[in-house]
Amino acid sequence: MSQITATPPSGTGQQSLVKDLIEAGIHFGQRTSNWNPAMQPYIYGKRNSIHIIDIKETIKGLLLAKRFITQTVADGKDVCFVGTKRQAKEVLTQRIPDVKMHYVTERWLGGTLTNFRTIRSRLKRMEELEQIEQHDNFQSYSKKMESQLRREMKKIKRNLEGIRHMDKLPGCVVVIDTKRELNALNEARKLGIPTICLIDTDGQPELADIAIPGNDDSMRAIDVIVRELCNAITEGRQQRTTRTGDREGDDNARPSDAPRGRRSKRAQFRPDDPSGSDDASGDSGAPGSPSEGTPVASAQRNAN
Repeated sequence: MSQITATPPSGTGQQSLVKDLIEAGIHFGQRTSNWNPAMQPYIYGKRNSIHIIDIKETIKGLLLAKRFITQTVADGKDVCFVGTKRQAKEVLTQRIPDVKMHYVTERWLGGTLTNFRTIRSRLKRMEELEQIEQHDNFQSYSKKMESQLRREMKKIKRNLEGIRHMDKLPGCVVVIDTKRELNALNEARKLGIPTICLIDTDGQPELADIAIPGNDDSMRAIDVIVRELCNAITEGRQQRTTRTGDREGDDNARPSDAPRGRRSKRAQFRPDDPSGSDDASGDSGAPGSPSEGTPVASAQRNAN
């Protein structure tokens, strides 16, 4: 897989992005008495007992996240946004449906990722209740049962409306505020799902595969970050459509009666170079080290 590098936009685009971020107050961190020393590399300085975030690190993390999201969506995977704090709810509910991705703005239900089968069963239950409502508006039930069914449907909608179309695990999770969304981060890390996090000076950067240091308490700052990530999703969808069209064109160009080369099962597992078998079995790398071929590992290596 190709390596991901944080290539900055050229000319007016970069200047406009920096201007929007600064006007949104992305560089304002927490008070100096309430900070995580692990965020020191992302801090430019302090003023009036408030940490100032280095805008260069914010731009670097944002561009890296955009490149990664574009590649993830182009590969046919989805992105799930998680932001249950008040400042992020309205932004996510306005921006994410336009790009047809998934989001969680209410309480993160334990097991949303690790127990995805149960979550899908609850979504099917919500669809059943919606069908009953459309059919006869619960007229065939008693008033007590109707009240219970409506309450159940409302509760499921409130918690799972944003992921009702998520029929598989996402290829990436975007989190607003690592301290608040700790359960979502732990589930994503357990399943090996890459995480992109907007982290304030009191956050935990070790929980993020790609960190975007910035003010996670400002609605305008969150809106700018989510807007840029949505633009990356749109670009990835265009690349996905292009790849699908090229693949269909290749299939149509191949004659239907043309013989296709097929290798035997034994040949599929036969090494092409017998002398290299020892290297493949022995010196593959230290145990527990991250795979160098993964996109997040490549992104972090290039960013450093």
